[in-house]
Amino acid sequence: MSEIERESMDYDVVIVGAGPAGLSAAIRLKQIDTNLRVVVLEKGSEVGAHILSGAVLDTCGLDLLIPDWKEKGAPINVPVKKDNFLILGAAGSIRIPNFPMPPLMNNHGNYIVSMGNVCRWMAEQAEELGVEIFPGMACSDLVFGEQNEITGVIAGEFGKNKDGSVSDSYEPGMKLLGKYVFLSEGVRGSLSKQVIEKYALDSNSDVPKFGLGMKEIWEISPENHEEGTVTHTMGWPLGNNAGGGSFIYHLDNNQIYVGFVVHLNYKNPHLFPYMEFQRFKHHPKIKKLLEGGKRVAYGARAITEGGWQSIPKVTFPGGALLGCSAGLVNVPRIKGNHNAMLSGIFAAEAAANAIQSGRYGDELEEYEAKLLSGPIAKDLKRVRNVKPLWSKFGLLPSLIIGGFDMWVANLTGWNPLGTLKHGKNDAESTEEASKHKILNYPRPDGEISFDRLTNISFSATNHEEEQPCHLQLRDNTVPVGVNLPKFDEPAQRYCPAGVYEIVKTENGSDPIFQINSQNCVHCKTCDIKDPSQNITWVTPQGGEGPNYPNM
Repeated sequence: MSEIERESMDYDVVIVGAGPAGLSAAIRLKQIDTNLRVVVLEKGSEVGAHILSGAVLDTCGLDLLIPDWKEKGAPINVPVKKDNFLILGAAGSIRIPNFPMPPLMNNHGNYIVSMGNVCRWMAEQAEELGVEIFPGMACSDLVFGEQNEITGVIAGEFGKNKDGSVSDSYEPGMKLLGKYVFLSEGVRGSLSKQVIEKYALDSNSDVPKFGLGMKEIWEISPENHEEGTVTHTMGWPLGNNAGGGSFIYHLDNNQIYVGFVVHLNYKNPHLFPYMEFQRFKHHPKIKKLLEGGKRVAYGARAITEGGWQSIPKVTFPGGALLGCSAGLVNVPRIKGNHNAMLSGIFAAEAAANAIQSGRYGDELEEYEAKLLSGPIAKDLKRVRNVKPLWSKFGLLPSLIIGGFDMWVANLTGWNPLGTLKHGKNDAESTEEASKHKILNYPRPDGEISFDRLTNISFSATNHEEEQPCHLQLRDNTVPVGVNLPKFDEPAQRYCPAGVYEIVKTENGSDPIFQINSQNCVHCKTCDIKDPSQNITWVTPQGGEGPNYPNM
């Protein structure tokens, strides 16, 4: 498609992704200099449509960016009043007292929010400052300059046929060019992945690690609702099969967020993360909370879990990685939005300084230095050994040893365990099916638990079918020829949206690997967990995918 002529628009800074990182960067740029030309490109149908997060928000980033956010009507209205940490067994639970936990685990002073709604509000603040925001504009490719620097992106390409040819309604998209390009695409963004590989940004960092987060919004009976209560659980039903846990956040209007996270380094390819989530809701303590209520929304997304040691180089010629594109989630706190906002602020300040001094297209070393030495570093370095400990030794040893390491780091700034390594990436962690037992799951009852296809209808996801599949196979023979005999093709199970199926043919010939791309909620799990690393997630046409209302 290189011969296609495209219109172009010039900006000072081009930002890909209207999440908390990208919007924070846009706002800060205009706060520094109202004359800076700033554009934010969002692949969702509207700002917030693709945002899914827990979320208990530490407002330190927003406090720095917009100190009067309360007066300006930010949708941040439910302070945390009560913190619960539970270890679940099959029939009961044990509460872990709050006092032995490091202060960083305390949620008091934080707020239960819909990050989708927070981003919608942030977009309004950005537009009032003169930022241009274009939703429904998926960025499909990068533009490079003569010195191999990134000078922009291609966005808004529509109308390709399934085979990649152009249809009569084809729109080639535009080149949006900038002195700097910020990639704030979230977890495993397609452009960020290209940039990390092209510039070897991960050459000095540990392997990336991820979890799969699934979330439902429920309206529950008023007698079961405790506004401001935050509950995290570990243990059952995952046991020794996988790391992970749950969150239950009571917001206002008798609504709760029910979420479940499965670490994607699990070994048994028979594990079915979505069904673990559904089974979890039948624990007596959780079922009692949900009975008489109704689920009103569902969604899923991958979570960066590598932490401090897995952060790649965050600058490249012509731009920077922000937020989850850089992997800034604090795993034990289950929080990343505050660091995403801080990264956007720091990148904006570095870019504004560079532009004011007449620079462009170079590396924003000031941003990386601030990230590696400032509050983001302080937040992540203290907890850097929790994830590798959990992966190597399981839940209880990691709680004890990791808790000790965090306490010492919190008091002294020094981790007695140093920096532990993660080992294998999540795809390599998957072992052959013959080494593991098949896991059987109870059938969803349709009241507390639901099948995937029913739940997917509550994500409002949609894709135009007459376009190239955005879930690309490097080798079409691998799913049936390799993954099925070796791993029982785990794509059937690790996808939380039922995108992948093994379909048996009526004539008895080889089964078919079927991709139901219209179901995709853009979680990127397949791009991460496929044991043959055969699936690449790329952006579909802009405006497609989930349409989350209050996630």
